[in-house]
Amino acid sequence: MTATADKQSMREWLLAEEPTSRRQARAAAWYQGWLSFRSNTLAMVGLIILVFLILCAIFAPLLATNDPFAQDLAARLKPPGWEGHFFGTDSLGRDIYSRLLYGARISIYIVLLVAMVAPLLGLVIGTISGYMGGWVDVLLMRFTDIFLAFPRLILALAFVAALGAGIENAVLAISLTAWPPYARIARAETLTIRNSDYIHAIKLQGAGTARIITRHIWPLCISSLVIRVTLDMAGIILTAAGLGFLGLGAQPPSPEWGAMISEGRKYILDYWWVATIPGLAIFAISLAFNLLGDGLRDVLDPKEGGQ
Repeated sequence: MTATADKQSMREWLLAEEPTSRRQARAAAWYQGWLSFRSNTLAMVGLIILVFLILCAIFAPLLATNDPFAQDLAARLKPPGWEGHFFGTDSLGRDIYSRLLYGARISIYIVLLVAMVAPLLGLVIGTISGYMGGWVDVLLMRFTDIFLAFPRLILALAFVAALGAGIENAVLAISLTAWPPYARIARAETLTIRNSDYIHAIKLQGAGTARIITRHIWPLCISSLVIRVTLDMAGIILTAAGLGFLGLGAQPPSPEWGAMISEGRKYILDYWWVATIPGLAIFAISLAFNLLGDGLRDVLDPKEGGQ
């Protein structure tokens, strides 16, 4: 009874119409955002899929039934379910199920690194461009336009070809091609903020340009960037898989999903599972990020949420 009462009082505290402190107001905003997100069934489906894949990646050593690198030529190209191989084996007799689990680590690793590098780079360039204006704005935006003029995958291929094949170079190449949209969003947000009354008040108090940008403009740009990041995750995964498919991403014998599809395409007609199952894994994580991004957009974007 006490636990129920405590839970009820906590809910009432979070849903109070007039918060009595900044901490309560912040907690109430997060809780109401969660309630709005939870009411979106498709967004919750995306969250569940993503959490499941992350847990599979974390506990891959415990869930894997075989060594993902162990070859057994006598058991090559066996169908799903054959002698404990849930998803069958590939052309070298390696267990596809175990390789999928370890491949999830690579995909999530790439996504996290790109999500940390590209939005930050775009945020810095976009806010400086929008706040400074003048020739700085023209120079930075024309530089951004150069990157936007090329298809992302083609530009990533050019960077990887110059830097050399490998997962680290693939992450760097994807990051260098993914930042321009974030710069555009950050610049647009900054242009609407820089002439606000409170920015002028901060200037009168003696705040410098760096402080205004980092302490007062960046926080207001974060929500828009978070929405764009979650919606871009599927594209990042597909770009990484495309680089792996072409042999420019993670190198063999690494169990990267794009490389697994590339290997299995030679057997697609007779041994469909070798390429199809990694493809379904890419489809699942891409779908999860798209559904999650749509849900976050409804919560974080006031124009979408009608707030």
